[in-house]
Amino acid sequence: MKGFFDERQWNHDPKHFMANGVASPNPEQPRRIEVLKGAAEEAGCVFTTPPDAGLGPIAAIHTAEYLTFLRNIYTRWSRMDGAGAEVIPNIHPANRTDSYPKSAVGQAGYHQADTACPIAEGTWEAAYWSAQSAIAGADFVAAGDGPAYALSRPPGHHAFADLAGGFCFFNNSGIAAERLRAQGFRPAILDVDVHHGNGTQGIFYHREDVLTVSIHADPARFYPFFWGHAHERGEGAGLGYNLNLPLERGTGDDDYMRTLDRALARVTDFGCDALVVALGLDASIDDPFQGLAVTQEGFARIGRAMKQTGLPVLFVQEGGYISDTLGANLRQVLDGFQSG
Repeated sequence: MKGFFDERQWNHDPKHFMANGVASPNPEQPRRIEVLKGAAEEAGCVFTTPPDAGLGPIAAIHTAEYLTFLRNIYTRWSRMDGAGAEVIPNIHPANRTDSYPKSAVGQAGYHQADTACPIAEGTWEAAYWSAQSAIAGADFVAAGDGPAYALSRPPGHHAFADLAGGFCFFNNSGIAAERLRAQGFRPAILDVDVHHGNGTQGIFYHREDVLTVSIHADPARFYPFFWGHAHERGEGAGLGYNLNLPLERGTGDDDYMRTLDRALARVTDFGCDALVVALGLDASIDDPFQGLAVTQEGFARIGRAMKQTGLPVLFVQEGGYISDTLGANLRQVLDGFQSG
């Protein structure tokens, strides 16, 4: 399998993460690259540095206003007296239609959904090349050259068109799907991360040309809380083109696979001809977030199920945090796909 990754993706090194009122070390660490890349290579993945496709494919998903913010906010923040080492919001608008402030603090609150997406000196560059890895993967798949794996880190599925959140800045899976759509495909995004892909849903919620499906821990008591419920089906032209399949906490392999069958049936009924798999590995029984309980064999079954669709497939890395089995889980998905 072909892999795409750029060394500049190491440059995002977040320090802060606040949950339940406690400031902790950020779990989205650069060391994830080392673990994931090594595991992919063990599965036979050969990596190439992505070419620079420019901002166009990113701007097809994200607003110019947001790109301006993300490119410049760290420099602006650093000029403030007494500013912290990372851009972390402390105030948010009540609605997206509220006024757009001039201050760095106000704009941070507008464009960052939570305290889990701190922005530092290397964030823009790392996020840019993470997106380029997904774009290169989409182009590889579109050319009919086979399946691909984009080691997109930082991840992307919590990023909306103009909003970072949950460790994510650019919506890599969404960017890849839009790249495929622009080349004549009818793509679907199937998100298997333990957290709902709320940013992906938000980007495509009013559209009928990209199907979005997400299998995740029930957000009634799990991040991202406000999105990912089963009644959310899309709106306007997009009604019926979004499918959420929330699972009870602790769901294991067999129930997960039955749900995956439902997801893939919807992908088939959409007439999909290119599948973007938003590959979160944090559904693992060993993941620190402890949302679901998929085993290593379960991940192999997920990989085999993707192969059995017969579709061109692009795996785009989403979550999955440091544990004893993180690398093994990725290897199981890729080995399962290649043997399926």
